[in-house]
This record gives sequence, C-alpha cells and structure tokens, in this order.
Amino acid sequence: MNEQVSERSLTSIGSAGKRIPQWLLVACAGLLALAAGAYIARTAFVPSPVGKDASALLGVALPDLDGREQRLEQWRGKVLVVNFWATWCAPCREEMPQFIKAQSELGAKGLQFVGIAVDDAGKAQQFAKEINLNYPTLVGGMGAMQLSNTLGNDLMALPFTVVVGRDGKIVHTQLGPLKQPQLDALVARLI
Repeated sequence: MNEQVSERSLTSIGSAGKRIPQWLLVACAGLLALAAGAYIARTAFVPSPVGKDASALLGVALPDLDGREQRLEQWRGKVLVVNFWATWCAPCREEMPQFIKAQSELGAKGLQFVGIAVDDAGKAQQFAKEINLNYPTLVGGMGAMQLSNTLGNDLMALPFTVVVGRDGKIVHTQLGPLKQPQLDALVARLI
C-alpha cells in the first residue's frame, strides 16, 4: 500500500490529483540533467577572464562622444570600471545613475568609470547629456560586442561590466546590471 501511495504522489500534481505521465517526468529530469551538464561544462571549460592581464582591453582605442580617439590605457593604475551599454537597453539605463554617483564620490580616490556605447554616437551623446554623464564614454558600435565577448560576455548581452584593478588585472566581470551593494563591495576592496 505504501508503494502505491509513493508512486501516486510522484505522478500526481495539484489538488485535482491529475496524473503526470511517467515519460514526462523522465523527460523533464533528462532536460534538467542536460542543462546542469551544459552549465558545468561551460564553467569548467570556458576560462574566466578574472585574474588575467587586461592589456588587451587597455590597448583598445575608440572614439569618444566628440569623435576623438581615446585609449583605455590612459586610465591604467586606477580602478577601472568599463561598462558596455546602449541607449535601447533598459537595465543599462537603470544602473548608470549609480555609476555617476560613484564617479563623483570616488573619482578623486582613483576610481574611473568608462562607458563603451554599443550604439550610434549621436544617440549616445544625447543620452549622456540627458543624464549628465560625468565619465568618459567611448563609441564602439556593434563591434564592441565582439570586444565584450573576448572579455567573457558569452551571451553577447547588455549591460556587461569589466572591473580592472590598479595592477592591470581583471578582478570582476558582470553580465547584467551591477547592483549597488555589489559595486560598493568591489570598490571598497579595490580603492
């Protein structure tokens, strides 16, 4: 009798007691195992850029919002937060005010934000004026997505942030918004 109760509880759902076919349970378990395996393989075999030298990133030269070429190298020796963003990316737009605030408060202590717009220069310039952007923004267009991919943005999504320590090594990468508590903890450790 207990075996029947156990089997029935595994193959039923909800208060209506509808039965789920056993093949569906096996298929779901298989998909879950496949997803877990893919995640483990991705994390085990795709090397993280954290701890690696950021020379390739620092060697990049892109035009700023005024069209002048800027090398990221000029900010070597500072805690550098490079944020890939676009005007059409809602999460990008939401995280930028905290970056503006951190740049104002900690720029003198060696913190430097640099935005890389995956966008049209005119749109990026207009948005920068709207929010009173106080840190440099370089225009990378869609080619910047390739750069972000080399830095660990496997999904090629935005926002994507790379934090480089004073020693020129990548200390953190973040796909998706960088939340205030996480930013505060990172910066406190590096400044």
